[in-house]
Amino acid sequence: MGVLGRVVLILGIVLPVFLRAAEGIVSDVVLKEGDVAPAFEGRTETGEIWRSRDHVGSKYLVVYFYPAAFTSGCTRQACIFRDHMDQLEAAGVEVIGISGDHAEGQFLFHQHHALNFSQLCDTEGKIAGLFGVPVREGDTISRSIDGVEHSLSRGVTASRWTFVIGKDGRIVRKSTAVDPEKDCQNVLQTVRRLTAATE
Repeated sequence: MGVLGRVVLILGIVLPVFLRAAEGIVSDVVLKEGDVAPAFEGRTETGEIWRSRDHVGSKYLVVYFYPAAFTSGCTRQACIFRDHMDQLEAAGVEVIGISGDHAEGQFLFHQHHALNFSQLCDTEGKIAGLFGVPVREGDTISRSIDGVEHSLSRGVTASRWTFVIGKDGRIVRKSTAVDPEKDCQNVLQTVRRLTAATE
């Protein structure tokens, strides 16, 4: 093989890897509304195992992926879900947030903002992969929380996607262009519309 051939071969191997690292990891999974949602499990901010099979069926389940705890958009999104929990519960909705944050960061995020729903640590992006949610490399940020400096790291950074799973286990809403300010209201509108249609 000549020099040119070797260069082409090397580029063929290295370039896709470089582009994949630069653009983030995109799962081959493509879920659509109407598809059965994948079963998944993970550890909550307190270290307990949370399994979707224990929650799907009795309520609508909102599964929302967010990039990072203690960042502006993610904080607003979580706090709006928190502040509307009475309305969500009245509509028969349960919420679970998922990010690539390590347990310490999620625990602080949950406690500091008094969140009233669980968060799952997905540091390797495995749950995101089941849902086809793109992830990119993780990062570390510094935040002062109650006067104490914390270095908060995450294994991956997930894209901001939201899924609503119906009582039959199928996806009834998939949003890949999520506005953190409007996500909760969009979820409520979807669930109320579906509930009214079955009455």
